[in-house]
Amino acid sequence: MSKRAVRILLIVVVILGGLFVGADRLAVGFAEDEVADKLRTSEGLSETPDVSIKGFPFLTQVVGGTLDDVEIGIQDYDATSGSDKIRIADLNARMQGVEFSGDYSSATAEKATGTARISYDELLKESQGEPVDLPLGATGKVVGLSDGGDGKIKVEVEVSKGGVKLPKPVHVLSSVRVEDDTIKVHADEIPKNLEVMGVTIPLPEGLVRDVTDFEERVGGLPGGIKIDQVRAAQDGVDISVKGANVKLAG
Repeated sequence: MSKRAVRILLIVVVILGGLFVGADRLAVGFAEDEVADKLRTSEGLSETPDVSIKGFPFLTQVVGGTLDDVEIGIQDYDATSGSDKIRIADLNARMQGVEFSGDYSSATAEKATGTARISYDELLKESQGEPVDLPLGATGKVVGLSDGGDGKIKVEVEVSKGGVKLPKPVHVLSSVRVEDDTIKVHADEIPKNLEVMGVTIPLPEGLVRDVTDFEERVGGLPGGIKIDQVRAAQDGVDISVKGANVKLAG
């Protein structure tokens, strides 16, 4: 083959390669939009999520009927907490081994991992209830949650007696963990007593824990993923999630 023929062949290969890449990127963009729309509909989302299909070439994955790696981002997701809703922020999940139908009406991931966050303000809304009676006519109620450092939550308790609030709230450091999709906040140590307007109020641990300790069940996450771990962070509780046979759509 002459040098001129080799050059022509190389040019044709480059052009065809460019056309293939272009077609591949157009196809993956279409697929991402379709999956995002299906996910928004199936999960009842207020906004269309971000969907990114990884791996190249995409078209060979389509032929095989399985996508290697799909990343999904949802800005805000209203999970269930009993009869109420609890807002999950910045939910990002990585789906692997995603099998899908030809019209993208259904898609199921072999496994999924991801991260999310529940803000302290959101968790506080779920933890607040009626004031709890303490000894000598005092009452206590959680009024604030914040980062306590070293993976702890600082729980702020407002104490009142005779309708008068204590000038300074009581703070306790609490540990946070997850069990059966339930986030549990448990005070590490309970003070023995409290001075209120010159009166020493004994604080039985059981009564005080009725104020400081609380739990919230978080269910209804997309595709049936579950909370795996939780950790107190600067702006809220950081969550890791995981799941198997997770449905993206259908």
